[in-house]
Amino acid sequence: MKHLDPISHVMTTNVKTVQISQKMSEVLRILAENQIHHVPVVDGRRLSGMISTTDIIRLNITVSTADEWSIEEVMKRNLVTIDINDSVRKAAQLLSDGIFHSLPVINNERHLVGIITSTDLIRYLVKLC
Repeated sequence: MKHLDPISHVMTTNVKTVQISQKMSEVLRILAENQIHHVPVVDGRRLSGMISTTDIIRLNITVSTADEWSIEEVMKRNLVTIDINDSVRKAAQLLSDGIFHSLPVINNERHLVGIITSTDLIRYLVKLC
């Protein structure tokens, strides 16, 4: 059954990320240039947090004030993640709560291997119809 497909069939693998040591201006640039709403923060390959456009708006961060903030100050740390071996159904259940719109996909070492968004799931459903 399709809802039991592994998340790897749906997730985005070419994820735009920032290193924890980078500047907030780099986060703003990545969000704008790629027209995305979430940027995972990594330390090497290990997932450390996530910054969303909502976080930036909530803190009233602008291009001119971006580098007054550190990535560590802005990022969310307690993330809900999904394992690379989990199913599309599990991702849909987690995202359907509406609390957030993306899930970092990790492996056993907590290395970021992808991201699944509400939009990814909608595109997957359209293909099934």
